[in-house]
Amino acid sequence: MVQVLDKSFEVFITRDEIQKEVASLAEQINTDFTGKELVFIAVLNGSFMFASDLMKSINIESEISFIKLSSYSGTSTTGTVNELIGLNSDLNGKSVVIIEDIVDTGITIDKIMTLLSLEGAKEVKVCSLLYKPTAFKGTHKPDYTGFSIPNTFVVGYGLDYNEKGRNLDSIYQITELQD
Repeated sequence: MVQVLDKSFEVFITRDEIQKEVASLAEQINTDFTGKELVFIAVLNGSFMFASDLMKSINIESEISFIKLSSYSGTSTTGTVNELIGLNSDLNGKSVVIIEDIVDTGITIDKIMTLLSLEGAKEVKVCSLLYKPTAFKGTHKPDYTGFSIPNTFVVGYGLDYNEKGRNLDSIYQITELQD
């Protein structure tokens, strides 16, 4: 059990389970993108740990760039996506894998897909460590998913609660929602 600000969380996915799944996702991507010009786009802030660990297991030639968008306030989504930092890589004719920490409603991924459609990417795939199928309302489901989870609030391994808890090496689920 950990306390992050005013909320309590319990271990949901251990560090070892995460690392095993990250290695499996990297293996799939290495196979699927061999011989292709590949750019990873990591969505900040939440995906930084996942992106770092994933890239350590990518053994094909590739680049990585970062984009920052925001759609959360506290423990709930705001329903709108605000672009904060844009793309800085030429994507024309390249394959792209978007690295996300979590896909829940799909609003952020849909926004990124719209932005990338203007950049001339040859193909775009989504790799998300976590996916909440019951919360999903978007049009672009992840192509690579580490864990499908229920619609519960989670923190750790890059995921935050009001910017806290990102440094935890496992993923924790909230034990109670307090007003």
